[in-house]
Amino acid sequence: MKNIFERMLSGEAVPMDDPEYGQIREAVNKTLEISVKMNAATHVDEVRKYLSQILGAEIDESTTIFPPFHTNIGRNISLGKNVFINHGCSFLDLGGITIEDGVMIAPRVNISSENHPVEIEKRNTLVPKAVTIKKNAWIGANATILPGVTIGENAVVAAGAVVTKDVEPNSLVGGVPAKLLKKLVP
Repeated sequence: MKNIFERMLSGEAVPMDDPEYGQIREAVNKTLEISVKMNAATHVDEVRKYLSQILGAEIDESTTIFPPFHTNIGRNISLGKNVFINHGCSFLDLGGITIEDGVMIAPRVNISSENHPVEIEKRNTLVPKAVTIKKNAWIGANATILPGVTIGENAVVAAGAVVTKDVEPNSLVGGVPAKLLKKLVP
């Protein structure tokens, strides 16, 4: 039988009254404790060390994260090589977030792999859907990537965009909701 984290990574909706929901709270508290140290770090190597603890996997030394950086769990984030994440980003990762090699993420980007139903009687249910950002994508400042979205290889998300659906490789999207602005030459 799968635990609550495995069920969420497989896309299973989980109500907040699930008998295992307390495990999420415990994981959040552990992440918050390490996050305080990470966000007070004075060197990028220190930040990488603490974020590696949160993710439960070693982050390649070619990857740079500028604090503050926020995540609720962290263990469901996968970071490739040569990734750059600028100040003030927030990743909600219960559904899984994969960031491939060479991705650049500007300040104040929000990535959420979690949502809730709009129906009032079901709203206290977490609905996870993985987010994937493919190689060499660039996410502009203050953009928001919503659950279930894949950003294609070499794609650019303009500053302030709200991405609600997949972005094709080699394309530029922008707006609220984001739409294709132009195709990029690979």
